[in-house]
Amino acid sequence: MRSPSKFSPRQRFTHRQVWGVLLILAFGAGWMAAPAAAAAANDGAEPAHTDWVDFRGPWGNGLVDAPGDTRRRGLPLHWSETENVTWKTAIPHEGWSTPIVIDGRIWLTTATKDGRDLFAIALDAETGDILLNKKVFHTDTPEPLGNNINGYASPSPVAEPGRVYVHFGSYGTACLDSATGEVLWEQRGLPCRHYRGPGSSPVLFEDLLVLSFDGVDVQYMAALDKNSGEIVWKTDRTTVWTDLDAKGQPKNDGDLRKAYSTPFVYEVDGTPQMITLGSMSAFAYDPRTGREIWTVRMPGFTPAARPVFGNGHVFIVTGRRPPELWAIRVDGKGDVTDTHISWKVGDRVAPQEPSPVLVDDLIYLVSNEGYASCLDADTGEVIWIEKIGGSYMASPIYADGRLYFLSVQGKGTVLQAGRTFKVLATSRLESGFRASPVVSGSALFLRSKTHLYRIESELPEAK
Repeated sequence: MRSPSKFSPRQRFTHRQVWGVLLILAFGAGWMAAPAAAAAANDGAEPAHTDWVDFRGPWGNGLVDAPGDTRRRGLPLHWSETENVTWKTAIPHEGWSTPIVIDGRIWLTTATKDGRDLFAIALDAETGDILLNKKVFHTDTPEPLGNNINGYASPSPVAEPGRVYVHFGSYGTACLDSATGEVLWEQRGLPCRHYRGPGSSPVLFEDLLVLSFDGVDVQYMAALDKNSGEIVWKTDRTTVWTDLDAKGQPKNDGDLRKAYSTPFVYEVDGTPQMITLGSMSAFAYDPRTGREIWTVRMPGFTPAARPVFGNGHVFIVTGRRPPELWAIRVDGKGDVTDTHISWKVGDRVAPQEPSPVLVDDLIYLVSNEGYASCLDADTGEVIWIEKIGGSYMASPIYADGRLYFLSVQGKGTVLQAGRTFKVLATSRLESGFRASPVVSGSALFLRSKTHLYRIESELPEAK
């Protein structure tokens, strides 16, 4: 393993410069351009090839490259504590947020175990050196989590050139200058009793930063002006609740009303639409105004997986009791529960936390219990389902024709994408994963419970 202190950035470039020249000749200089103008995942601008600016990547859906882009990155198939580790950096405090990469820096969030202090951390992507460890918020009275699964720093940052946005739910949202770490604005006026910690990540859309607040007491969406942090719109959920006890009060102190899913923006006939999951309901909104377009009632509660979109449908995971994967047509108005659901699948397939990946006409998932599956997106037919070992909370990603999965126990599994189940490789690191894998160039960045790793082959793997 090469430590950050042993190799300078200049030495690293020398080590790989021959391969860099060959790749430039093969694919053109634009492919190897330095990280630059990666815009929000869904605002129509093509992201730089090396930036990962959103929880689920440059497209917001777990795809590393744009649909139709067949260029190979040469991501590693194998890794261990001693194999293909460029650097390994201990991350202070605790957090499950997925890192982002922009302008040669990796950003993530952490919190002290008691939740009183909340931090933004930036690392040099080449060396692994911590460049910034900034306390952004402090609270004297964080609510106890009441579980050992979630934490106080689970929402992932989102970024655009020059700015990084960090979100800690009702404890605060802030915009930082990505070069200096200076806090440009903060917003602490959006209350919500998360009860078991925040989870939904922020989303950039045009000039807005969109946030979800689904707690035990209130449930709403809000959008901030990304330049000032001021509230532009706020929309309450219109959920028809089915969790009332004999006295008409929410059961379990409202525990069934929480949600952790991150919104996803897509276009319907050239008009933007945003799918978001609350507990017991899914909603489509106009992301510019917060106006509700349609809704679907769900039996599940506490959804966490992020939806994906394709072929005129959004594909959602309904939450718990039990989780199901639903395909919903997006051309409806009002309550479309009885008219726009094309198919539903449950029975070991649907996860509770990991988000699905849609590649062409196939949907890939991994359940919390470790069943990986492939479904036909048009019909919901289960093409294959196999146990891959371990339990899962991190979401898979797709690159180089492969699917990458990280388990809570530290196991990494790489599958060949397609209609035939095929394991290409398995690997293991010391500590397990709740954050999802991240890609920049030909490197994987893996955040374990204790460390951040840069995983990269000495020679990029083409097959």
